[in-house]
Amino acid sequence: MPKILAVAEQRDGQLRRAALEVVTAARKVADALGGEVHALLIAGGDTAALAAELGRYGADVVLAGESAALAQYAPEAYARAVADAAGAGYWGVFFAASSVGRDLAPRVAARLDAPLASDATALAVEAGELVISRPMYGGRIFSKVTLQGEPRIVSIRPNVVRAEPSGKAGAVRALALPAEPGRVRVRELKAAAGTKLDVAEAPIVVSGGRGLRGPENWPMLEALAAAIGSQAALGASRAVVDAGWRPHAEQVGQTGKTVSPQLYVAVALSGAMQHLAGMRGAKTIVAINKDPDAPIFKVADYGIVGDAFEVVPRLTQEIQVRK
Repeated sequence: MPKILAVAEQRDGQLRRAALEVVTAARKVADALGGEVHALLIAGGDTAALAAELGRYGADVVLAGESAALAQYAPEAYARAVADAAGAGYWGVFFAASSVGRDLAPRVAARLDAPLASDATALAVEAGELVISRPMYGGRIFSKVTLQGEPRIVSIRPNVVRAEPSGKAGAVRALALPAEPGRVRVRELKAAAGTKLDVAEAPIVVSGGRGLRGPENWPMLEALAAAIGSQAALGASRAVVDAGWRPHAEQVGQTGKTVSPQLYVAVALSGAMQHLAGMRGAKTIVAINKDPDAPIFKVADYGIVGDAFEVVPRLTQEIQVRK
């Protein structure tokens, strides 16, 4: 029976949403193969609640390791622990293609001399083989690849898989961890200034493009997001970020963040392929653009053809009145 190991990230004692997405993806592949899902969790304290949640999202077994020395990501120790576990006959090992996963997956692949496919956007099982879709050339095309050798190591782009509970109740097994974090130690973590909602986690995203003409016009989008409520975050296109109008943390797209909100409002965004690659997973897309032929309208559920400088203030006002 093939087994898939899903590496689950936690931060400050809480599972990352990407961890549940990875377990969900592993569950779907394992079901197609008639196999099992094992989730691997490393935390600084009690793992009982986190392990139970991983079970609910599809893990048959949770390998849980607790170590105060490894509460924060430590490259050497994490790579050693994951590689030791993954070497026990796993068919595949799945990571999130997060900042941690992008660093950890290649380290584990090197230790195991195993094949790696990074930044996967879709997984399928065909004739018993794992077929991995991943973007190339800045998202202009998508390739389908297979990996020769075991374990097959894959990092999955956040927000391309919708986390879904499966009603499992994973058995918990203790995971042996290195006693020390290794040569690299995390001494301190400094959070970014302010308490803005991460665009990758937000259920509503208001995103702006180069058509807004300059950073001085961004308060218009901030007012719209504020009118919508605390669940709305600001996003931006690559052109806007490259121009220095907005921080990279807000960039949505192939070279930025992938988002899958309930609502995505695209303001003065043309809809370049690079940007569409990062927001296609939105449940509802509303586009505001004065060009009726803008590519963004091809993916939008609702479109407003008009000048953003006229439409957005009126939309903001109407939302405020109705609230």
